Amino acid sequence: MAVPSTIRAGDTIVWIEPPGVDGAGEVVDSSTWTATAYLRFNKAAEGITVTGAARSDGGWDFTISATTSATMDAGAWVAQVVATQGAERLTLAASSVTVLADLAYTGTPGAFDGRSAAEVELAEVRAAIRALITKGAQSYAIGSRSYTALDLGRLTARESQLRGIVAREQAAAALANGRADGRNVFVRFS
Repeated sequence: MAVPSTIRAGDTIVWIEPPGVDGAGEVVDSSTWTATAYLRFNKAAEGITVTGAARSDGGWDFTISATTSATMDAGAWVAQVVATQGAERLTLAASSVTVLADLAYTGTPGAFDGRSAAEVELAEVRAAIRALITKGAQSYAIGSRSYTALDLGRLTARESQLRGIVAREQAAAALANGRADGRNVFVRFS
């Protein structure tokens, strides 16, 4: 699937989807099939539908306009490209897509929190632990959940889990930006 794995909201997104093959080994291409890309987010009424334009090589050109991508919330999306021919339908590809927030602004910029969901939750869990241990709080609320001193074990377990998630996110971001991920790789020649 050629849908970009990372999209910046507000950008024009362009990709080429190559022809596919059905279960019987028949070619599925733009000469007789129509391809549509569906991008969905975990929020009601949040989705993008794009119809591909036929290419001479049998693939499809897809374009999401800057105006349309500007409406996409930052976070994890799912994409599926479906080819149809009459009553026949075939999924050509499906993948995950990360939508990054648009940093462009006019006038005075407002506050921006560029942390991932795991980083935000990690900060909240650490604040709860701190409040329960050092400030002597009887309880602490994170969103709709409430914790007491008896829940410290659950909070520290979640903190450990979130630290691992954040470390993996940071390593992946470092690799995506051409930097080392902080791990050593050892090679032995004999």
